[in-house]
Amino acid sequence: MENTTPGQATRPEHDAVDAITDQWAAVRPDLETLPMAVFGRINRISAAIREEMGQAYKPYGGMSLGEFDVLATLRRSGEPYTLSPRELTATLMITTGGMTGRLDKLERAGLITRNPDPNDRRGLRVTLTDEARALVDQAVGAGLGRQRGAVEAALTPKEAEQLAGLLRKLLATTG
Repeated sequence: MENTTPGQATRPEHDAVDAITDQWAAVRPDLETLPMAVFGRINRISAAIREEMGQAYKPYGGMSLGEFDVLATLRRSGEPYTLSPRELTATLMITTGGMTGRLDKLERAGLITRNPDPNDRRGLRVTLTDEARALVDQAVGAGLGRQRGAVEAALTPKEAEQLAGLLRKLLATTG
């Protein structure tokens, strides 16, 4: 059975996460599976949106989601669009090896430059090129459009605001 809200997409009343929690309830009725349902859905939404965002960014120089994340982090840092590799790694929560690989690829594509840090002779500064700035400005619009479409297809503006607040609250206790 499905229910609908006027102007919104059809919503299933029972989904794959419900099937999983139902199976656990059958074999372990002592378990409270509501947290599993919450995190299961968050995990599935995360995987789906990562795939969707990867497709949204691909037309912009063939960049991957990870490469977009680096460029977007530099862009939103403000002028002069420069951060150290350490600052990028901390912001994006990836390993230094993973960051080095992304930076190598972005530098070869002419989207970033790496220069010595004038304040630390052992350090580097990563800077967004003008070409990359234009590219990331276009890509962020495309990605946001896809995110907006997904949210608006399922939620009213009030529901979206409530969900954002609830997820902020949950993230504060788990992050």
